[in-house]
Amino acid sequence: MDAPIPDLAERAAECAERLHDADGVVLASHIDADGLTSAAIAASALERGRIPFETVFSKQLGEDEIAEIANMDRDVVLFTDFGSGQLDIITEYEQSGDITPVIADHHQPADAETEYHLNPLLFGINGASELSGAGASYALARALEPEDGDNRDLAALAIVGAVGDMQASGGELVGANRRIVEEGVSAGVLEEATDLSLYGKQTRPLPKLLEYSTDVYIPGISNDERGAMGFLDDLDLDLKADGDWRRWVDLTDDERQTVASALVQRAVSRGVPAEKIDGLVGTTYSLTAEPEGTELRDASEFSTLLNATARYERADVGLAVCLGDRGDALDRARQLLRDHRRNLSDGIEWVTSEGVTREEHVQWFHAEDRIRETIVGIVAGMAVGADGVDRGTPIIAFANKTDEEVKVSSRGTHTLVREGLDLSAVMGEASRAVGGDGGGHDVAAGATVPAGTEAEFIELADEIVAEQLS
Repeated sequence: MDAPIPDLAERAAECAERLHDADGVVLASHIDADGLTSAAIAASALERGRIPFETVFSKQLGEDEIAEIANMDRDVVLFTDFGSGQLDIITEYEQSGDITPVIADHHQPADAETEYHLNPLLFGINGASELSGAGASYALARALEPEDGDNRDLAALAIVGAVGDMQASGGELVGANRRIVEEGVSAGVLEEATDLSLYGKQTRPLPKLLEYSTDVYIPGISNDERGAMGFLDDLDLDLKADGDWRRWVDLTDDERQTVASALVQRAVSRGVPAEKIDGLVGTTYSLTAEPEGTELRDASEFSTLLNATARYERADVGLAVCLGDRGDALDRARQLLRDHRRNLSDGIEWVTSEGVTREEHVQWFHAEDRIRETIVGIVAGMAVGADGVDRGTPIIAFANKTDEEVKVSSRGTHTLVREGLDLSAVMGEASRAVGGDGGGHDVAAGATVPAGTEAEFIELADEIVAEQLS
């Protein structure tokens, strides 16, 4: 068996051996798209390896959650897509003999050590852009294979997790993620192609595909329903079937080329910078076992479907879809996605109408109870580029979590990261200074802070960003 990520192979093998020796395993995972795919990969590998386990999910892994997990009377706990950042707490339970932790994560580790810790950051691999939590779980799953087994089919879920974790934001997956792509392609579960890099190519009617895809903002098309329809009407193509707009997946190769070329020409004519125009085309990842025209065919749309289940406390539904349920679980996930999209649309409309407050180096808004704290970060990211929201400035969003706590989410760009931005450090330092806690990745991070400390938090965050970008 060739290891997909050689640098992690020895540690993955040690973790796998400990799991095989366990009397019972608690599989504890985060609930976003990366967390759900991490859990599904680990669950599949444990089941195939005939290792008994039970699964629990947590939106946030704190002292109370770790205490509950430690009391589940299993000698091994497998943490996926979290655990590294809480290692200082986890190791207390390890030292008391309550649990043996096995961690497959990619977040910044706390200042503590444990034996079975599978994290790319420990091996010089960037956990924000080169390997996700699902990728770490995949490395573990490959190490868990019996001699006559093959877990390479799980590469498809690992790529969904990486894409959901925004690791393809630069146009394609890189680093250790590329090795997983190659394994998925060779196993026949993934297809890699160069295509228009707009979200919704499988499911959205063409006008909505162009209107809502704002990663590359094209004046007169992006966030402009009439403009998008007019652009398509001006093309010498029959883009409707039985009176309804076709989807990108329904077009022929020649039709796609015509639309893409016209889109580039429009972007050039409207003064969109060349580096932004280059972002209109990127690498796409398709799951070959899933039907064309469904959310599950495209890694990006699949990850959004999973995020919709997580944001509304139905991680069980997302896991079931990952594990192959194409009946009730998929129907429920699609309903949650419809609700999710409506809530996102309402949230973006509120942000654009209310506007953001500008500091010297950050911009921010406080949604209070108007936007769910589980989606306020997504809304913030999608609002960037809309009227009054600067694309070149980090955005910070607040939403009420409880009467005593406020959720903070932040989003940046990879361009800003290359200039020195690290939102994980910003969220961590500023939140802890006001009595909260936070972290995440350089391009996207979050925190929880006491209610009433938002002004102080923003002042600190603005100072930290200034230092990073200086």
